[in-house]
Amino acid sequence: MLKTCASEDLPILLKLSRQTFIDAFAAANDPDDFKVYLNEAFSEARLKAELSNPYSFFYITYVDEEVVGYIKLNYQDAQTDIKSMDGAELERIYVLQKYQNQNLGQWMLEQAIDLVKAKGKQYLWLGVWEENPKAIRFYERHGFEKFGRHPYYIGSDKQIDWLMKLDLVTS
Repeated sequence: MLKTCASEDLPILLKLSRQTFIDAFAAANDPDDFKVYLNEAFSEARLKAELSNPYSFFYITYVDEEVVGYIKLNYQDAQTDIKSMDGAELERIYVLQKYQNQNLGQWMLEQAIDLVKAKGKQYLWLGVWEENPKAIRFYERHGFEKFGRHPYYIGSDKQIDWLMKLDLVTS
């Protein structure tokens, strides 16, 4: 089940965001840079502000009443790079480690695509770390194509994200 995240869900979102990001990226990054980024990007104040943005939407995924992951979609000015009225950004899609490899990520991506299509958008785009071949292959299998790159900072460590796009008109 996918549930729209509301302000009262902030404690769940905070814990979920931090845990999934740690599980996914802590081992591949400098601990000091990672800690700075984690405390900045996933602070209570930052998530509260993102939740109150009328163009950002968080969706928590549940399996049998248990929280297993979440999605963040951005529209209009909430998008991080492309601020197009025709598209939407899938900024985050994370599944807790113990629920991975159960096709939940695929189901969540399908839900995100449906949500964006329902808003009449022509494409969905995202940024994915170039050092994450598993995620890149996942998005490519679902029709996303690379169209650019941008820098992404974890603390002071400059990394590169691939920008990938899915055409929703033809898919």
